[in-house]
Amino acid sequence: MKAHDGFTGKIGYVLAAAGSAVGLGNIWRFPYLTAKYGGAVFLLVYFILVLTFGYSLLIAENCIGRITRKGPIGAYRQLCEGQRSFLKSVRFGGWINAIVPLIIVPYYCVIGGWIAKYIAALAFAPAESFTSAKASASYFTSFITATGSPLFYFFLFVAVLIGVIAFGVQRGVERFNKILMPALAVLIVAICVYSLFLPGIGQGLAYYLKPDFSKFSAMTVVAAVGQLFYSLSIAMGIMITYGSYMRDDENLVSCVNQVEVFDTLISFFAGLMIIPAVVVFGGEKAAEAAGPSLLFVTMPQVFSGFPCGRLVGIAFFVLVLFAAATSAISLMETNVQTISQELKTSRKKAIAFVVADTLIIGTITVLGYSVFADFHPLAFIEKFAKYDILDSLDFISNSVLMPIGAIFTVILVVAIIGLPKFSEYIRSSGKWGREYLFQLCMTVFVIPCLLVILLYAVGVIK
Repeated sequence: MKAHDGFTGKIGYVLAAAGSAVGLGNIWRFPYLTAKYGGAVFLLVYFILVLTFGYSLLIAENCIGRITRKGPIGAYRQLCEGQRSFLKSVRFGGWINAIVPLIIVPYYCVIGGWIAKYIAALAFAPAESFTSAKASASYFTSFITATGSPLFYFFLFVAVLIGVIAFGVQRGVERFNKILMPALAVLIVAICVYSLFLPGIGQGLAYYLKPDFSKFSAMTVVAAVGQLFYSLSIAMGIMITYGSYMRDDENLVSCVNQVEVFDTLISFFAGLMIIPAVVVFGGEKAAEAAGPSLLFVTMPQVFSGFPCGRLVGIAFFVLVLFAAATSAISLMETNVQTISQELKTSRKKAIAFVVADTLIIGTITVLGYSVFADFHPLAFIEKFAKYDILDSLDFISNSVLMPIGAIFTVILVVAIIGLPKFSEYIRSSGKWGREYLFQLCMTVFVIPCLLVILLYAVGVIK
């Protein structure tokens, strides 16, 4: 990676970072969590946490990247130089942040392939394939348990990503996001407006926007904190990498604020686009459906009942494809930068390494529903014995490694760099209205919240 290779300016950074943040976590996971944990109650908790907890980690990671001009491993190693014993071991946090995207990219591309398949399916499959919950579920199961078709769409999705990454940061990543992010925003607003004119939509809007305090619990907060990792691309090394690409004359605070606002608005509109329509056509239980069933079973069934449902469904899955692609590009770019820096190799060789990792692990994941259907990597843990390959990779990366990686980030900022010095650097780029809130979160709230998330994920807290 050449030292001067980075974003051309603020717009390039904001759209690329927003493209990373806006992904399947916003379009897929956020809506069903909102429905499950009380609609507007979850929204309120989530927005408060975005402005505090999420913002603190988001600006911290970007600042670390900009200070060091390195990827996660190099950044941690540089900042931990000269430290003794325990504090020197904090450098391993860089490895955790670097390993996470290497695990996520392959299975993310598998899901990206599924989304591409559904664009074709809604265009050409018989209408009766999605007219009932049973038919829609049968179609999805038949597809993922096949061998050839899922592999084809997986390879197709990966090929697009390789094409973008091969052009570099400015001509590839930045240009790609400058086109797709505005298109994604237009599509999501258009489908929201369309949904507002559906018969009986008032019932769905009330479910999404009216607080149901009976569903509030400690788990509402835990779920909202967990969602922040997905929505803001925290603890994946991405924001450290993108921070390293940011120009010195750009206002760090302003850039991060815009990414935060853009990502949060997309999450809100994703919920507005999905939840009211699902409630109208499938009831409240359908809105709370988790995992693949919401996106690949419930939504196609909902579109089958829409006026011009096929066209709306195609537009929806194109939108989801854009979101998946922009996030996958960010994950893959992080891997490429890390490998090129750590192995001191060319960008082309780093891309080849990342492609090999993606194709090998991704192919195994695709075949996890057919050839390797009986293989459960976490079978030795009773709670996770039935997890398939994709679920196992998701659990290891998102539920275990990401909270640990974020804890290392807090220790790096507070104990090694020092809050006064770190805050001074951020202030040097422009006015910083949330400085004291940042310091409070980093010293008091963030690590306890992360520990709760981690202990809940592994089953210590129920």
